[in-house]
Amino acid sequence: RIAILTVVLALLSAIVTFAFAFIAPPPTITMASRAIAGMTVQRTWAPLSSISLNLVRAVLADEDQRFCSHQGFDLVEIQKALDAKEAGEKLRGASTISQQTAKNVFLFQGGGFARKGAEAWFTFLIEKTWTKNRIMEVYLNVAEWGDGVFGAEAAAQARFGVSAKDLTPEQAARLAAVLPNPNVWRVDGKYAVNRRGPWILRNMTNIARDGLDNCLLGKK
Repeated sequence: RIAILTVVLALLSAIVTFAFAFIAPPPTITMASRAIAGMTVQRTWAPLSSISLNLVRAVLADEDQRFCSHQGFDLVEIQKALDAKEAGEKLRGASTISQQTAKNVFLFQGGGFARKGAEAWFTFLIEKTWTKNRIMEVYLNVAEWGDGVFGAEAAAQARFGVSAKDLTPEQAARLAAVLPNPNVWRVDGKYAVNRRGPWILRNMTNIARDGLDNCLLGKK
């Protein structure tokens, strides 16, 4: 029975994942948890074509510079994280944008090995059934920017009073800078303005120069 149930769940998850390649996913568990906590959830879906390339390059620079070349898992970053742990350093994250998308859309924050296993499964599925453009589009529409604000369009309007398509490089870098801890870090705080933001801005130039966003521009 367990084997049959496992097969059924795998098939259902594959069907749902395939459907989300074409239709917008419903509100996420994280969105629901924020609403339950009393926050007003703000979210406006925007196609990737209506989101500034500056923000795309900013999240690539900060979150996943090998997004176009990996198949969902960045083995280089994983090895670096393991080496750092072996050297006695704090275990650091090595999640790709694909993994974060899988977690945000299908699962929940926190959790242990069981959730990480499910995340790996959904990451595999979206990499096999979605395009890289679709993964980036969904990621930017479900990402949390704090205060119940989800998605690039709502974040651009709430933080800078502009549409997502009009974000400047500096604004995009500051938005990307707070993604790892959106309910604590602020786009107008020292971390985003003076530390992480400028670093991301410099690396956005490298992303464009080295063609690390080519898979999102119809280039090979």
